[in-house]
Amino acid sequence: MNSDHSPTSTAATATRGAAEVGTTTYEFTMRFSSTPRGARLARRLVSDRLDAWGHPYTSTANETLTLITAELAANAVTHGRVPGRDFEVRLFAGAGVTFRVEVSDTRAERVPALSANEEPCEAESGRGLMLVAALADEWGTTPRHSAPGKTVWATVRCPLTSHSPTYESPR
Repeated sequence: MNSDHSPTSTAATATRGAAEVGTTTYEFTMRFSSTPRGARLARRLVSDRLDAWGHPYTSTANETLTLITAELAANAVTHGRVPGRDFEVRLFAGAGVTFRVEVSDTRAERVPALSANEEPCEAESGRGLMLVAALADEWGTTPRHSAPGKTVWATVRCPLTSHSPTYESPR
């Protein structure tokens, strides 16, 4: 059975990109329980999906996006949790080398500060978004379009892997 249509993958699709470009764009979307277990599962499934798309577990793209997803999912569970509400992860692998991960939760009033210039304090937490800012080419927040809450997103441009079945290797 194709994993894109399995019961655990509610909306994972691969769609053909613009005809003039001739590339494939991938998308994976799934909701998770707002628990530490849900955050771990989100991280794992993003890594698995990237591997299936031709970006092996040890590739720069996979390691970077998995780490960003882990931080954003942990924040959704810790700061964006509303009892009884899930959080959602969307992963896009665009034409060329652009990736985008989005994590949406239902707490619109708890928006992260977009400044990564704050010095880390002695606390054991609070450095996740500094890590996201360091790894991502761009990141930010937007209101959710289809429901109350917010979406925290990050865009990463990574080199292509030679194992990718979809993309041609650079010459």
